[in-house]
Amino acid sequence: MSSGFLLCCSSRPRGDLSSIIGRPRSAVCPAGQCAFSEEWSPAKLIERTQITHNVVLLTFALRDASQYLNLPTCACVLSRFTDEDGLDGTPEVIVRPYTPISPNDQQGTFQLLVKVYKSGKMSQHLNTLPLGRFVEFSHIKQNLKIQYPFGKKHITMIVGGTGITPMIQALHAILGTPGDSTQVTMFFGNKTQKDILGEELLESWSKASGDRLKVIHMLSEAADDTTWHGVTGFITRELLEQHAPPPSEDSMVMVCGPPPMYNVLIGGVVVIDGLKQLNGMLRDMGYSSDQVYIF
Repeated sequence: MSSGFLLCCSSRPRGDLSSIIGRPRSAVCPAGQCAFSEEWSPAKLIERTQITHNVVLLTFALRDASQYLNLPTCACVLSRFTDEDGLDGTPEVIVRPYTPISPNDQQGTFQLLVKVYKSGKMSQHLNTLPLGRFVEFSHIKQNLKIQYPFGKKHITMIVGGTGITPMIQALHAILGTPGDSTQVTMFFGNKTQKDILGEELLESWSKASGDRLKVIHMLSEAADDTTWHGVTGFITRELLEQHAPPPSEDSMVMVCGPPPMYNVLIGGVVVIDGLKQLNGMLRDMGYSSDQVYIF
C-alpha cells in the first residue's frame, strides 16, 4: 500500500488528472469494510486543486492517518452539511453523493472530483470551504451499485461530464488487476474541449491498456470550434452501434451523466408483468434492465 497522506493543508494551481492519479491501481475491497459507516463522521479538507474552469479535485484526510478508505467498487459516499441560510432562513441539511476517484491503496486520504455549479449548494460549499475545515461523510449499502469483478467480456461506458468519476473507479479495477481481459468502450460527452475531464488520463490509460480501453469523445457545443475534429452532438444509436458490441450475455452498460442523458438512454424504468424493463434508446437496441447499471 502506498502512502497518500498529506501532513498539511494546501491549494494547488490548475493540474491534470494524469499526473495526479497516475497509473490504474487495483485495490478492490469487499463490501462492509469502508472507513465510513451509516453513521456520519467528519473528514478534514486538506487540499484543493483546480482541474478545469469549473471542476475541483478535493483531498480529504481520514481520521486515522494509517487508515484506508476501503470503498467497494463501484460505490459512492454521501457528504452532508447544514446550510444555515436555507429556505425561508431556516437551516437546511444538504446531502449529496460523490464517487471517490482515488484507489483504496491511498493511505490516510481520499479524493473527490467535484463540478462547481452556480446554484449548487453542496458544490459551492465545498469549493469555498477553508482548508482545514471538516465535512461529514457516510456510506450506506444502497451506495453500492455493482461489485467488481463485473464478469463481462465487454463493458460500454456512457458518460457525461463529472459522470466520469465512477468510471475512473471501475477502470482502476479493470485495468489495474492482473489477468483481467475486459474490453471497455467509453463514450464521453461534454460541452466544449475545456470541459473534458481527465482527457490526458484516459489517453494514457488507453495507450497502456493494449487496446482494451477505447474512448470516443463527443462535444455538444463544438459546431464553431475549428480545432475540434472529433464527434459533435450527443450520443446516438448509430454511434453506439458503430463502436460498441451489440447486447449479449457477455456485455453490460454503465451510464452516468446529467438527467437529459438518462432520459434518452433509459427513459425511466417501467414494470411490465412484474419485471423491470428499460424504456429508452438502450431498450430499443435490445438491452435488458439487468444489463444496464445507472450511477
